[in-house]
Amino acid sequence: MITVNLYYSGTNGSARRFAEEMIASGTVDAIRAEDGNLRYAYFFPMDDPETVLLIDQWRDQAAIDLHHASPMMAQIAALREKYDLHMKAESFVSDESGLPEKDMRFIKR
Repeated sequence: MITVNLYYSGTNGSARRFAEEMIASGTVDAIRAEDGNLRYAYFFPMDDPETVLLIDQWRDQAAIDLHHASPMMAQIAALREKYDLHMKAESFVSDESGLPEKDMRFIKR
């Protein structure tokens, strides 16, 4: 699994309005329905009201490549431009073994 964290930053609430339009337009539902998408969720940092964090998880790089080649990417790019957003990205490949048992003691089950 590959997790991509995208930080969208803008001014005067533009990042949050971008996320709201992504949801209201049905784009988020369409992305979630794509083969290989495991998670697509927005979060709002408590200490930065001008940033929105998107956690985007995919089965593998091939699924991400198909998503990036889709016509939907032009729609997303147009919305980012509309709201004049800047981005920072991080990518993580999951360790299929999960957390070591010694670290699980900190997780309430």
